[in-house]
Amino acid sequence: MPEVVQRIKQAGKLKEKVMIFGDYDADGITSVALLKNSLLKIGLDVIHYLPHRVKEGYGLTKNIAKIAKEKKIKLLITVDCGISNILEIAELKKYNIDTIITDHHEPQGRELPPALSIINPKIKNSNYKYRDLAGVGVTYKLCQALSDSRLVDELDLVALGTIADVVPLTGENRIIAKEGLLRLAKTKKPGLRALIDNAGIRNKKFTSTFVSFILAPRLNASGRMASAEDSLNLLLTDDVSEAEKLAKVIEQHNRTRQKIEGKIMEEAEAIINKEINFKDHQVIVVAKEGWHQGVLGIVASKLADRFYRPAIVISLDEELCKGSARSIKNFHLFQALLECKKFLHAFGGHAHAAGLVITKDNINDFKESINRLAHEQLRLEDLLPSLDVDIEVVLADLNDQVIQELERLEPFGTANPEPLFYTKGLKLKGEPLVLGRETIKFWVTDGSVTFQAIGFGMSSFRENLRSAANLDLVYTPRMDNWQDESSVILEVKDMFFS
Repeated sequence: MPEVVQRIKQAGKLKEKVMIFGDYDADGITSVALLKNSLLKIGLDVIHYLPHRVKEGYGLTKNIAKIAKEKKIKLLITVDCGISNILEIAELKKYNIDTIITDHHEPQGRELPPALSIINPKIKNSNYKYRDLAGVGVTYKLCQALSDSRLVDELDLVALGTIADVVPLTGENRIIAKEGLLRLAKTKKPGLRALIDNAGIRNKKFTSTFVSFILAPRLNASGRMASAEDSLNLLLTDDVSEAEKLAKVIEQHNRTRQKIEGKIMEEAEAIINKEINFKDHQVIVVAKEGWHQGVLGIVASKLADRFYRPAIVISLDEELCKGSARSIKNFHLFQALLECKKFLHAFGGHAHAAGLVITKDNINDFKESINRLAHEQLRLEDLLPSLDVDIEVVLADLNDQVIQELERLEPFGTANPEPLFYTKGLKLKGEPLVLGRETIKFWVTDGSVTFQAIGFGMSSFRENLRSAANLDLVYTPRMDNWQDESSVILEVKDMFFS
């Protein structure tokens, strides 16, 4: 870090041109915005480069040295990428362009890129005490060092990128997320305000769920459908009217993304029903021509959730085919790809999410190889979805004080899941109501205490509810605030009947 700060300040003194190279997802976009603003504040001549997801893919592009030379760049700083780009950084070095890598991804082997400096808590000789920072978290550390300040006003951006990248919400990430959500709710940044207004969540209590399911998909949508520049410009702008225009453009990208994703999901499920034998295929690998590469990761994630096994979705091409992969709890995806690397042209990622490039001829061999690995590593019970219930309670144990205490455990996310309660022997009281989006609302009682319960996407349980003598619930208790009145409501995660 000290030599990085010194080199960046030297670039300012020598009036050298600096390029920030980022990634097209929410983590990368927030990283670029954060670092670009920090460098501009200390007077550097700085430009950015975001690769096109479909045309160029993740990481430093093959012709980056040529691009940097043409633009007279003397110093290139990566954010949320770079740790796997050994050849590209060697090429930059030949052109006498210094490279600083800031990244949080796992290195693929012992060899590291020949950069001037690497800031990554996951490299082998890193002594940094917390290794799970997101890309924007690593960038934040650099910006803090450059400014010799904690930069608390930037925590809205840092929390957004951190939560969006699904890193563990423990240690420093927990503090970043908790403090950042408070600042995100009252942010003064025009772009974030416009994004929040367009999503219809202004004046609400901000949670990690809002970021994961409402804000992050919108920020990611422009990079999925076209270029991530729209989302980056939204985060960089100081102009309120420009922010409002860009937020509307991003909203449209998000709607287009949802339509394309739905179509690919249907086609993928049709292939699975026709071609995949779940006894033999513990890893789902599906491929088809014409699938939009921008949404493959979302489809893979939904397939992994639906069938509860690792899923790899590949868009076929005559030359190199691109794919996205998502995993389940006990299957380390990055390690599996490492063991199958002879079939892959390129790959990268984490334990639960990865991207890959493969030739069409290698897909069948790759499918067999990764399934052999899965057969060796996964037990039958690993392929059964499970709920980790924290405690069994009776309804009388629940009140507003208990729920307030639970709220102190927020923000919830990876490695800090929301607590799950279990209550058995309940009876239905009254008629269950089916609301929009397959939601069901009903009352339950244990004979002495009665609470309302709500199950999102669980309307299919209605007839079982009506006919059951007793039911057991797995749920999270919340406070339901309606017309200035607060009452306990049970958000149901699963139910069992007798």
